[in-house]
Amino acid sequence: MKAVISNFRRGRHTIRGNQLIIKPEGIDNAEQAKSLIGKKVLWTSNANEPKEIRGEITAVHGRNGFLRARFERGMPGQALGTEVNIE
Repeated sequence: MKAVISNFRRGRHTIRGNQLIIKPEGIDNAEQAKSLIGKKVLWTSNANEPKEIRGEITAVHGRNGFLRARFERGMPGQALGTEVNIE
């Protein structure tokens, strides 16, 4: 399943570099999104030597089907707006 990275998880003064908010395709409410908690997420860069960063879906974010994902290390800013694979 594909999802798009929406933004970093953040507060008023802090940005958490390894936690992101993602929007999966075809999911538009919190009840459908709950079924994806615990699944693995894979992001691949578009560089000449592609890098892969793995993560896990940890929680639902709001009522419109967005999810929170925690990655193994900080994500680059270029990752915003790109696709991830939910396995």
